[in-house]
Amino acid sequence: MPAVGAVADVVWTDDTVVLLAVKSHQTLAALEDLVAHAPPATPVVCVQNGLANEPEVLRRFPRTYAVCVMLPCTHLEPGLVVEKSAAAPGVLDVGRVPHGTDGVTAAVSADLRRAGFESEERAEVVAWKRRKLLMNLGNGVDAAVVPGDDAEELVRRAQAEGETLFDALGLPCVSAEEDRLRRGDHLRRRDDVGGDGDGGSTWQSLTRGTASEIDYLAGEIVLLGRLNGVPTPVNAAVQALTRQLAVSGGRPRSVDAAAVLDALVTDDEGPATSR
Repeated sequence: MPAVGAVADVVWTDDTVVLLAVKSHQTLAALEDLVAHAPPATPVVCVQNGLANEPEVLRRFPRTYAVCVMLPCTHLEPGLVVEKSAAAPGVLDVGRVPHGTDGVTAAVSADLRRAGFESEERAEVVAWKRRKLLMNLGNGVDAAVVPGDDAEELVRRAQAEGETLFDALGLPCVSAEEDRLRRGDHLRRRDDVGGDGDGGSTWQSLTRGTASEIDYLAGEIVLLGRLNGVPTPVNAAVQALTRQLAVSGGRPRSVDAAAVLDALVTDDEGPATSR
């Protein structure tokens, strides 16, 4: 595949498809570049976590698509990505936004399968991405909080809060069991990787000393809650502490989970469950 250093150097054709794979906090800059150079009818496929990217793409490109990303990798230094799955490198299901499938989803899914990934077309891919977001609500805890029972409890509360919010707003979300069955045996951890490189994408960002995508993970739940008058104190706390650690350059996994849980007894946005 030919590589170029800038979008301006791409030779655009009628069958060019953009796979947008930057972090969510980098999406707007990438889109400004695309708008300046890509033909308006170019299909743009969001190969990203969270739910905020597709609406931003759809503002600019009518042919917007989404991939539900299940891709266990570690990236801690430039030029080195460690694949952690011993089976398929990842599960990348694709659908059109807001819903549906078409020739683009068929072609992208087929190309991904040829590259060794598991991939299916999903008419309701956003419902799958909501389940993935619920899983990603543990990212901030994994990145910022000292591991242990209290950290696991914080993850449980953050995910339960997100699921309750989706239910309250009537937002379709596939079940945890559907997600588990989709992953199946496709993603099996390699036994020759681990150690210092064992952490989620948000932990990796903090470890590299780069900006975190937490505003588009826990922060997405916080935004939906505030827009609809539903308190989300757990995810607000996780968002705030992870962002602060990233801004200050603090050490990953250094925040006391017990202190976070104790502070959740009351919150400015409403009552939280007591410990």
